[in-house]
Amino acid sequence: MATVTLILGKSGSGKSTAIRNLDPGSTALIQIIKKPLPFKDAKAWKAFVTDDWSKIIGASRKTQRKVIVIDDFQYMLANEFMRRSEEKGFDKFSDIGRHTWDVFDALLKLPDDVRVYILSHTEETDAGQIKMKTIGKMLDDKITLEGMVTIVLRALVQDRQHLFSTRNNGSDTTKAPMGMFDDELIDNDLAAVDAAICEYYDLAQPVAA
Repeated sequence: MATVTLILGKSGSGKSTAIRNLDPGSTALIQIIKKPLPFKDAKAWKAFVTDDWSKIIGASRKTQRKVIVIDDFQYMLANEFMRRSEEKGFDKFSDIGRHTWDVFDALLKLPDDVRVYILSHTEETDAGQIKMKTIGKMLDDKITLEGMVTIVLRALVQDRQHLFSTRNNGSDTTKAPMGMFDDELIDNDLAAVDAAICEYYDLAQPVAA
């Protein structure tokens, strides 16, 4: 089973910037929306761009790289919803929910030494909980996406610094295994996060291609 980690945060909270120190030669980047990466020297990154759930699964299974980053995941759901917005009834919500579950299920079934980072937006529920942004209550009633993974980090900005929160504050879905991260707040650096995960689970980090 692969280690799938959610990186959740508002737009501008530093999610995409967090990949800056990963090695583009040994990282597979899937962009749901094609857009420039928000850091210098990003030309080395060659992204596979698709919002098709089946192609995301196919690309993740095909790559030989041990680190996979899926950026702007929430738009996989939103784009399908918008394309089908004129459809009557609730079938589209069921389909979007199934497609989302299929992606998570396929990613989790990748080899044990694979690490997947899903970068996605957050939303606040009526009860004030901050969670992964989805498409309505019908999906949320059937699937708790955060519950399918062991690590959920929340991207935030504090004192003009972009950070990851590693501990639950009682009103969000942040979580990490006991002892994986010493600090409640860490730099928004996925290379450092990946190193911590590899050390914790005794996984070999990829060598640059």
